[in-house]
Amino acid sequence: MRTTTGWQAAGPTTLRRASLERRDLRPDDIAVQIDYCGVCHTDLHALHAVDEQAEAPLVPGHEFTGVVTGTGPEVTTFSVGDHVAVGNIVDSCGMCAMCEAGQENFCHSFPTLTYGGTDRQDGSTTLGGYSREYVVRATFAYPLPSDLDPAAAAPLMCAGVTVWEPLRSLGVGTGSRVAVAGLGGLGHLAVKMAVALGATTTVISRTQDKRDDARKLGAHDLIASADTQQMATARDTFDVVIDTVSAPHDLAPYLKLVAMDGTLSLLGYLGPVTVEATDLLIGRKKLSSAGSGGRLATAEMLQFCADNSIDADIEVLPSSQVDTAIDRLRQNDVRYRFVLDMSDLD
Repeated sequence: MRTTTGWQAAGPTTLRRASLERRDLRPDDIAVQIDYCGVCHTDLHALHAVDEQAEAPLVPGHEFTGVVTGTGPEVTTFSVGDHVAVGNIVDSCGMCAMCEAGQENFCHSFPTLTYGGTDRQDGSTTLGGYSREYVVRATFAYPLPSDLDPAAAAPLMCAGVTVWEPLRSLGVGTGSRVAVAGLGGLGHLAVKMAVALGATTTVISRTQDKRDDARKLGAHDLIASADTQQMATARDTFDVVIDTVSAPHDLAPYLKLVAMDGTLSLLGYLGPVTVEATDLLIGRKKLSSAGSGGRLATAEMLQFCADNSIDADIEVLPSSQVDTAIDRLRQNDVRYRFVLDMSDLD
């Protein structure tokens, strides 16, 4: 086994520095020195649900960038010194219809997650990227384009691909009318990508407070969802509404904004929802969802972001301030993504 250092859950609100074990390199593995790891709302939820009596520790973190420090004998795609990015999926069955279609994120036997997942060979629990080293199958690591800043690129590996997949699958491009509900870690990247794809892009936020931020991100307009007149005026306007709101909320006001044959894509809240059939019926509207991305889409997203100078708006903290990042994220006190600098773990 290999030994590294990382941040392990010590309860629902705190993490402690700990020695962690990584597997020895398998023939198709690479070892990655993690330089930057994003802090995702998923990490917050995992910490909230942590079982301190569990046999395996919880080490969050599933969007990171770093440098290859070792390769297994069968690896031909990476060499020591290459810059790479890793997201929230590190393995899949490779044989089901979804995997064969390049949608490993929908693997029929469930993909192996970067943390809290089950290793498909030895049954161990995966430990995430709040650490200095990670060992991963080379096919689930991605070359990091040199045009991308390693710190600001880390959130692309979860937040970025999560919004990229629906934008692409729903055919967003020049002439499309897109609205993005919620301007946070997911929403700000959805705006940047929709604009770069050529769409006329509008932000939907509760008030007008984020209008300047929306403009800076490239949005053409902002609608205040608390303003009933603005919402009524925008009825049946958008081909695609990307809903990144993370808390439970009423979908009806957002469905009213969707144009005939358009789609509301629910990304932020993945719990139970209630929808009136008539809200879909009137205008033949569609309700969809998406999560993460397959290998093909992830590689495409990274190259698109490099070609269009897209990365996350971030605040970088030393990893020793992980508790501060978690606490501030819980209070939504970040614009728009925390990234941990892991170099202080040396």
